Amino acid sequence: MQFEVWAPQAGRVTLECDGATRALERDPQRPGWWCGESEARDGSRYGFAVDDGPVLPDPRSRRQPDGPDGLSAVVDHGRHAWRAEWAGRPLPGGVLYELHVGTYTPEGTLDAAAGRLEHLARLGVTHVELMPLCPFPGRHGWGYEGVSLWAVHEPYGGPEALKRFVDRAHELGLGVVLDVVHNHLGPSGNYLPVFGPYFTDTHHTPWGVAVNLDAPGSDEVRAYLVDSALAWLRDYRLDGLRLDAVHALVDTRACHFLEQLSTAVDDLAADLDRPLFLIAESDLNDPRIITPRAEGGLGVHAQWNDDFHHALHTALTGEAQGYYADFARDPLAALAKTLSRGYFHDGTYSSFRGRGHGRPLDRGRVAAHRLTGYSQTHDQIGNRAQGDRLAALVSPGLAACAATLTLTAPFTPMLFMGEEWAAGTPWQFFTDHTDPELAEAVRRGRRREFAAHGWKEEDVPDPQDPATRERSCLDWSEPEREPHARVLDWYRRLIALRAGQPDLTDPDLADTRVAHDPGGRWLAFRRGDIRVAVNLGPEPALIPLGSRPARVLAAWEPVEGPGTDGILRVPGESSVVLEQE
Repeated sequence: MQFEVWAPQAGRVTLECDGATRALERDPQRPGWWCGESEARDGSRYGFAVDDGPVLPDPRSRRQPDGPDGLSAVVDHGRHAWRAEWAGRPLPGGVLYELHVGTYTPEGTLDAAAGRLEHLARLGVTHVELMPLCPFPGRHGWGYEGVSLWAVHEPYGGPEALKRFVDRAHELGLGVVLDVVHNHLGPSGNYLPVFGPYFTDTHHTPWGVAVNLDAPGSDEVRAYLVDSALAWLRDYRLDGLRLDAVHALVDTRACHFLEQLSTAVDDLAADLDRPLFLIAESDLNDPRIITPRAEGGLGVHAQWNDDFHHALHTALTGEAQGYYADFARDPLAALAKTLSRGYFHDGTYSSFRGRGHGRPLDRGRVAAHRLTGYSQTHDQIGNRAQGDRLAALVSPGLAACAATLTLTAPFTPMLFMGEEWAAGTPWQFFTDHTDPELAEAVRRGRRREFAAHGWKEEDVPDPQDPATRERSCLDWSEPEREPHARVLDWYRRLIALRAGQPDLTDPDLADTRVAHDPGGRWLAFRRGDIRVAVNLGPEPALIPLGSRPARVLAAWEPVEGPGTDGILRVPGESSVVLEQE
């Protein structure tokens, strides 16, 4: 078997495989690369030593059976017999469902999660978006401190468990999206600097020095990240990738890394003859990210839209701290703007940033499905001090209003696991660091962060306490009983409406017309012949819908259609979806 590793500054590189050691040779065709052959098979343990240092895992390891610090293992992807025939599932018209493997079930494994996928098929979502799977220290964590960007966290079940999960999802008609982290790697088990200039101090990020995308040696670093992304899509038959915090990918080169990545993914999609897509998490409000390359953009297929979340959250809860401040001045106006224009900050002043922020979307060039809309995410729940979900903050009626707005808005909707039945479990920040000093630093940092906002230290859950993760696991007995069953039925009805009404997946963002009344606490919008009315106030609202007759398609509380005067009476904290004739 051929082994190879990039170590451009090394004077000597050796391979240890199944206990045998041999020196590698420089590759004359590829500067900085070392290669050699050794007997190996699926499961063989191996690692590389640079300049007679310790034997370290392969930077491109496909499996880490003993965690980030252990030896790598050979993975023969050809041994897996795929069951499902799969032509792919594109993003337009989709409904995403964000899922954390470690808390979706008490077992916290991919196989256990696969056993619950029929629930998602019945719900009506189209794609499961898995939070990061790369190896990280310990057993439980969010996954954003992973290393070994080709490997699957062993406590989740490793590579074969991911293939079984994908196979089961595809059998049920569900696409699978994976959250990948290219902007930083975890502090534990990160041996990349030993091998080469994977990082640069030319730029800095919230996690320290930046990934090297534009300094000397960056050609190979960019290829490392691109090849990893393609491996997930090819070897595991994934349908898309979510790119974590792309605003932290500092790149001054003429061809931005995201453009290079989107080009490679589109080329792979053509080769495989099935749709593939990228979804970026970005707080830049820069439409160039999701503008096609042929039109001068970077060609990423979609992005998370936090502006919609922030406007919706402030309208529902009245919270006004931190980045909510700008939206809280007039929440319904902010919500109306995002529904019709995508971004709230499109060159406007952001008090949270202390400067102007964003750029307007060209609604004639950017399809609405390129923005994802959501009322909850792992970040927006888990980064609260106690990980409280929206259902813990507002009434059931207002939570149903959030669902209505999310699932009828022009954007690609995304749900966070358990949201569909108003889960009573929190989703808190938890870690399982094996380094005692790092564990204590995380614990102190978390408490210090929230102490600045007035929280008592004892009220902030200890990330290292196993009980914090256990509290965050979904309770699968809830969907069978009230009030959760009613909420679940509402989500199913709304998702079915979205699938059955072409106007609700119309990609024309400019076609959305919004009216609102801050005093009356109501908002209504039109998408083709569909009318959506939401009353966030406690008292009934009289909402003018126009002279055309309309019939009720779905209502949280019983509602009669509008009279001859075109006025719709909506009960307090309720929502209605109608179709005009």
